Amino acid sequence: MKGTIAIEEAIIDQAGIEAHSFAQFQNLMRPGSDAQTGLSEHEKRLLDIHGDRLKNMDDHGVEYMILSLTSPGAQGEANPDKAKQVARVANDYLAAEVKKNPKRFGALAALSMHDAKDAAEELRRAVKQLGMFGGLVNDFQSKGVEAEQKVYFDTPDYDVFWQTVQELDVPIYFHPRYAIPQDLKAGTKYGDRKHLLGAGVQFHLDLSWHLYAICSSGIFDRFPKVQIVAGHLGEGIPFNLWRASHWINHPFKRGSRPMKEDYSYYWKHNVNITTSGNYNTRGLKYCIDEIGLDRCLYAIDTPYETVEEGQKWWKSVDLPEEQKEAVARTNAIRLFKLPLEE
Repeated sequence: MKGTIAIEEAIIDQAGIEAHSFAQFQNLMRPGSDAQTGLSEHEKRLLDIHGDRLKNMDDHGVEYMILSLTSPGAQGEANPDKAKQVARVANDYLAAEVKKNPKRFGALAALSMHDAKDAAEELRRAVKQLGMFGGLVNDFQSKGVEAEQKVYFDTPDYDVFWQTVQELDVPIYFHPRYAIPQDLKAGTKYGDRKHLLGAGVQFHLDLSWHLYAICSSGIFDRFPKVQIVAGHLGEGIPFNLWRASHWINHPFKRGSRPMKEDYSYYWKHNVNITTSGNYNTRGLKYCIDEIGLDRCLYAIDTPYETVEEGQKWWKSVDLPEEQKEAVARTNAIRLFKLPLEE
């Protein structure tokens, strides 16, 4: 039997650790821990590709992983020049690592989104020269002297980027990120409720807003072949599609909405979802029914989740064999045009 293909699997390069480290997120991820050393083991897991990661893949039946720079990546760098450098260095590093074992690993490009033209050029370089299979963005782009600005990618300013995405015919993965320091001050919604931060609540609430914005902006009308990917069972949006579409289709909305179709249409034509870090069998079955089998793909979310846990769940999923094969393998091969046998 062929193994699974996991497509939201994080890494970091040494330059990334030296430039940012995880100290800024330490108390958010693990309250009360040592901000300087508490994530050293996690950093090792992110740096590891060909050691324990590959061994766990072999032990538990993962044939192939698509790797990407961990959040926030270039989106966390408010200086445009530095953000471009973060992305370029990470992409060169990751491409070199993939070349060591291309039968088991592929990659998505990190992208600085300060300037749409720069992002388009780096995506083209990553795909055409480095052999990457698409790009990944970590929600909004930080900008400003104190990194206080949030830039989203649903405005016409980004049309040159989306045009390039369509031309290259590669998907863009939308991944969440932690709240910025300005949103953690006393009196703010997260500042007074830090227990809501992270993957359990904040990630899908914040990123789902960006995904709704992308879908409602008209981007998919102007560039209908563009494909994006949302992890964690679509950041909860599939379960709200009926209501979101119902209201955007009201007569008093239709005349002023910026998109031609409703949310359900775009999620059935332009959006794909993965199981990363959301091992909910009933939820996956709902997503298959709601947006279509061919739009649902397998992912683990390593090293934030373990290969063992992801594969143990996957083996327990009681889908018909042809559906399991589609989610585990063939949908990813088709969407990312992977050099693997179906």
